[in-house]
Amino acid sequence: MRTLLVIPAHNEQESILGVIDEVTAAGYDYVVINDGSTDRTEEILCEHDINHVCLPFNLGIGGAVQTGHRYAWLNGYDVDIQVDGDGQHDISYIPRLLEALQDGADIAVGSRFVQRSEGFQSTGLRRAGIRWLERCIRWVTGTTITDSTSGFRACNRRAIKLFCVYYPIDYPEPESIVHAHNHGLSVREVPVSMRERTGGVSSINLLKGAYYMVKVSLAILIEGIAPRERG
Repeated sequence: MRTLLVIPAHNEQESILGVIDEVTAAGYDYVVINDGSTDRTEEILCEHDINHVCLPFNLGIGGAVQTGHRYAWLNGYDVDIQVDGDGQHDISYIPRLLEALQDGADIAVGSRFVQRSEGFQSTGLRRAGIRWLERCIRWVTGTTITDSTSGFRACNRRAIKLFCVYYPIDYPEPESIVHAHNHGLSVREVPVSMRERTGGVSSINLLKGAYYMVKVSLAILIEGIAPRERG
């Protein structure tokens, strides 16, 4: 399967070179989606001749990831895999994601919680929020996804095509799972270990976290009652 790593990056000047070194050492094709960075990210990408697409302004993670899906679709890739630009995702687990697709899943999500690992588990408050989203998704889909906020995920050609047409913008990972379910796609988790970010800062603080939980919970419920399409 022709595989592309999609690396969304917003102000990742401290970590992006390390991520690219890891990706190229493993021999994967990749594209960095520079999401309107205001630090030296774009300068670094150009200086080191790193394959990238520069968005004219910050679209948010959803817009950046959808740009990556469209790049993968237009360039004929069978699979794309989202890998964060902050160094949290260990690409040695990519074969597990690919194996899940080969076994019939349309989307494979790398999960810290399906089997408890020794890697970075996030804060207690965030874990509580993730458990709440797990319940919301199970309620509307009947499927248990223990790490719905994980951005370490692989999509086959069917999922890429779907997300080229529509992909949630602000905090897309949980909502996109429900959207995929409504279109007859199968989502499967595989156990992975994650690392703490190697640079930059999280875009979600306590206030934004509360807003996030309300917004995403409503989005999941709304998406859950949307008409379902099959095939």
